[in-house]
This record gives sequence, C-alpha cells and structure tokens, in this order.
Amino acid sequence: MGYAIAEAARNLGCSVDLVSGPTFLECPTGMTLHPVVSAQEMLEVVARLFEFCDYFISVAAVSDWSPKNVVSHKIKKSKYVQALELIPTSDILRTMSLRKHSRQTIVGFCAETEELEINARRKLADKHLDWIAGNLVGQDHGGFQCDENELMLINRDGRRYDLGPGLKIDLAGQLLDLIGIA
Repeated sequence: MGYAIAEAARNLGCSVDLVSGPTFLECPTGMTLHPVVSAQEMLEVVARLFEFCDYFISVAAVSDWSPKNVVSHKIKKSKYVQALELIPTSDILRTMSLRKHSRQTIVGFCAETEELEINARRKLADKHLDWIAGNLVGQDHGGFQCDENELMLINRDGRRYDLGPGLKIDLAGQLLDLIGIA
C-alpha cells in the first residue's frame, strides 16, 4: 500500500521520499528511495526527513520487537531450551506525531485481524494522528502481497470513510484526496 501511495502522490506532482524496508517491489520512478533494514535505521531516516514534510504517511512499521541480544555466530542446537528475549522497538509514528508542526498532516495505518474499527480509533487517539487507515489482513480483504485492498479511513474528528475493495493504486488516490492532497 505504501508504494501505491507514493506512486499516487508522485502522479499528483508531489515530491516524494519513500522510506522502505526490504521488499520485492521496485521503487516507482520520480521519487527518492531511502532503503532501510532495521526499525532503528528507519527512525533515523524518518527523523531526518520529517521536519521538511507536509504529509507524513506511515504505512507500516519495520518491526514492533527486536532481539535483546544479538550474536554474530550461529547458535547451535542443544538439548537445552533457548529463550529469545525481545525488546520493543521505537514507536516511529508516535515519535513523529509528538514532533508535528501545525502545517503537517500525519496519517498512520493499522493492519488488524479483528476489531478493526476499535483498534484503529484507539491508535488514532493514542498516537495523536490526523488520520488512520485500517485494513483487515489474513482474510479475503487484500492487504499484503497483492494489488488489492480495502481500507477504513478515520479522521481526528471521528468521521469514517470506507474505501474499496479495489486496486491499491485507486485506493491510494482516494486516500490522498480525502486527506487534502489533490
């Protein structure tokens, strides 16, 4: 969905910086790609670009968790059970929303498997967003690794807009129109 939004924004004449983790998708022409691998790397790149953007659309996090300890060697199997300790990564969307200037619009996304509207409204409020776009994943509603999707878009005033089902590029155009990019 992020690549479709970047492409639709470029088609509207916007200057687009696309910050992306590893993917099989090719970066659309006419924009600047900032490839990242970790959540920390994404935070650093986004923080550097954020002050200069009018619209910050955060489609997906790199990861919510990372290993507490990282080793440079293979951990061999043994008869002892290993525990993997995880620590939360930085919340990039919330961090940026707390740095927001009055001229900026912040849009977040939430991919859910259940209670989409409840979780979307909670995230909208908790992260101090202007808009939230939610979609159901793991069902027949599109989402990951396909060209179609279905979105529920909610603004900070609580108004809900249902987009799709349809092609991601078409939904991206509708989303950009609703948030004020046209």
